[in-house]
Amino acid sequence: MARHIPYNNPELAPVKEASLQGAAISMEALGIEALRIRFKDKKAWAPELTDESKLILSRVANEAGTGVPLKQAAVLIPLVKEGGSLKILLTQRAAHLNDHPGQISFPGGRHEKTDGTLIATALREAEEEIGLDKSFVELLGELPDYFTVTGYRVTPVVGIIHELPALTIDANEVAGIFQVPLEFLMNPAIHELREIKGPDTYRTFYAMPYDEYFIWGATAGMLRNLYHFLSAE
Repeated sequence: MARHIPYNNPELAPVKEASLQGAAISMEALGIEALRIRFKDKKAWAPELTDESKLILSRVANEAGTGVPLKQAAVLIPLVKEGGSLKILLTQRAAHLNDHPGQISFPGGRHEKTDGTLIATALREAEEEIGLDKSFVELLGELPDYFTVTGYRVTPVVGIIHELPALTIDANEVAGIFQVPLEFLMNPAIHELREIKGPDTYRTFYAMPYDEYFIWGATAGMLRNLYHFLSAE
């Protein structure tokens, strides 16, 4: 399968817009009980379609009846309790993988028929990739599907990890894991919109640099939708 990445090093893509508009989400709104309530609410909000999602959806529509259907996948967005706040656990994909090698991602992968549900897919993949047993996950709910340029329809599943157990990384899929404060990622002031320009193409993507890690692409797009979801009034 061919790689579909804009650059071998996406950090070289120029910033079109930095410090995007919008209020940072307060610590109170990012508390565990507040998140439980938010996922039970029916507040109206609209997920954001990135250029990546628009591109693949347009391609699927144009090839209806003749193209390959989207592949269903699911990821777990693990919110790890640490002291009085939450952090998001992220992985760095192994460099030899065909899809999104070396990129920052959530634990997850392709849906299997034996999974039954997409929630089961996310939990199974998290256990296979980083050794996180589903018994440690308090499920909150799902976010709208995200569509990747590699042809995946990804369902993000959000869950709280009250006590993070010792994890075992599958080196065939994951190069490493790290955590980022949820408060940091839910502040649009650190969200960047970057752009790719070429002779026949123009596309933007989101990036959220954190220390030595460059969070971008589908992972940043899903985090943007988590921000939109949590900031809905």
